[in-house]
Amino acid sequence: MLANLVCSLIKHRRIQTTLAKAKAARSVAEKMVTLGKNGSIHDRRLAASRLHQEDAVRILFNEIAPTQKERNGGYTRIIRLNQRQGDAAELAILEWVDVPIAEPEAPPAEKEEKKPEAEEKKTKGKKADAAEKKEKKPKKEKAETSK
Repeated sequence: MLANLVCSLIKHRRIQTTLAKAKAARSVAEKMVTLGKNGSIHDRRLAASRLHQEDAVRILFNEIAPTQKERNGGYTRIIRLNQRQGDAAELAILEWVDVPIAEPEAPPAEKEEKKPEAEEKKTKGKKADAAEKKEKKPKKEKAETSK
């Protein structure tokens, strides 16, 4: 359980969990950063055997550990939150001290270009839309039949 919690911390840079789990995961996470700071293949294998996820080990060694080179310990921070509604367990946020939190990525530029077209249609109003539909559809001529 702690390995998965630490992997989530590595991938997301910040996790919300109970205070007891945060305190337990903190020691494991700090030991993994200590392995990552050395960076040898042996340390990489030790971290992979503890965490069981290669992508988390890669992020730890390539992104998180280099930012912590100057520090001698205390790589994580626990911020206490309120109590959970269902069972009144104390909640906490566990996060890295010097690692910036990744922000969600912006949508591709293609979608942003389509938005002004939709806004133009909204600003024209219903009467303009009805006039455009009439222009697009030619009137059907009635066929005259003589008997």
